[in-house]
Amino acid sequence: MTTAAVAVWPPDPDDALPADAADATLVGRVLVPGVGPSVVTVRDGALVDVTAAFPTVRDLAEHDDPAAAVRAVDGPVVGSVADVLGGTPPEARTEGGARLLSPIDLQAVKAAGVTFAVSMLERVIEERARGNASEAERVRQQVVELLGTDVMSARPGSPEAEKVKEVLVAEGMWSQYLEVGLGPDAEIFTKTSPMASVGTGVEIGVHPRSSWNNPEPEVVLLVSSRARVVGATLGNDVNLRDFEGRSALLLTKAKDNNASTAIGPFVRLFDDGFGMDDVRSAEVALDVTGEDAFVLAGSSSMTLISRDPEDLVGQLMGAHHQYPDGAVLFLGTMFAPVEDRDTPGDGFTHHDGDVVRISAPRLGALVNRVRTSDRCEPWTYGTADLFRSLASRGLL
Repeated sequence: MTTAAVAVWPPDPDDALPADAADATLVGRVLVPGVGPSVVTVRDGALVDVTAAFPTVRDLAEHDDPAAAVRAVDGPVVGSVADVLGGTPPEARTEGGARLLSPIDLQAVKAAGVTFAVSMLERVIEERARGNASEAERVRQQVVELLGTDVMSARPGSPEAEKVKEVLVAEGMWSQYLEVGLGPDAEIFTKTSPMASVGTGVEIGVHPRSSWNNPEPEVVLLVSSRARVVGATLGNDVNLRDFEGRSALLLTKAKDNNASTAIGPFVRLFDDGFGMDDVRSAEVALDVTGEDAFVLAGSSSMTLISRDPEDLVGQLMGAHHQYPDGAVLFLGTMFAPVEDRDTPGDGFTHHDGDVVRISAPRLGALVNRVRTSDRCEPWTYGTADLFRSLASRGLL
């Protein structure tokens, strides 16, 4: 993995793999021309097609030991990681060239919100500023002055959190975001539809009417239908601060737009060398480079999450809700950029052409370029298309 934290376009192929790639069990998906979407694993820098054994990533995730299962099978080499990633950006594609896809397929795509104290405060600020970026700094100072540090350390659902809630209610500061940030029930919402997420090396979309938006770097869990976490990857939960700030009922419009869910580059399956404790201690870096020479860098430590990832999975599914094709779960972000980019006091918002790099040493780097969602590649390939493809290959 490249040591320099630079968001470049097209993405550096060496950047896609974890620092310890030789010890990692990685799976993803590749669109193979003339064949169709194929499940692949990474071996010595090559992408090996294992679709004959696991027609979908969903099928692999349902195995009792997915990492051991994928290591035990062989298949044809699709190409090197470098060559396939190099041919993934729209402008770099050639006829007959393979390209990377999002590493998931049939899973429900869910997201947990307000799981870090910093992002909780930013959601409160958006709400009280009513989606107006120019009001954000004034509201931020007011909110921090009123809330102090107690709200930052209170564990959701605890007696301490309940006391903070009582104080905030008395101050007229209670918010729906503080409810899910401090209360017993986590915010878990549907980010997008199965088959709608995009992978690394392609464009991500923001709604063309949004004037205040930002990337949200997150760790994403791959969860089987039995609520067992079997792997992890990276995600960009692209967010429209103006839309959601105007009304939480606009969450779908703020979150689910064409190409607004990026996942990848590969899922790292849990094995003896990588598991949930590695997720809990992960450091996720965000780097944004604009065509205007603007540079933004930051990081999120999963050690600061307010709810344990296993607790969030338990709130996602169980006796109260089932997902027969499993799910992926975005765990939330603590990084909400507030640095001014254009007008003083308006904070950060994306520009067309921004390159966003989200990375973690043991998960690689997810790199995308920002466009308005109406200019990103349309989503045209769905579940029915995948099943027709698999059936034509005799895999169903």
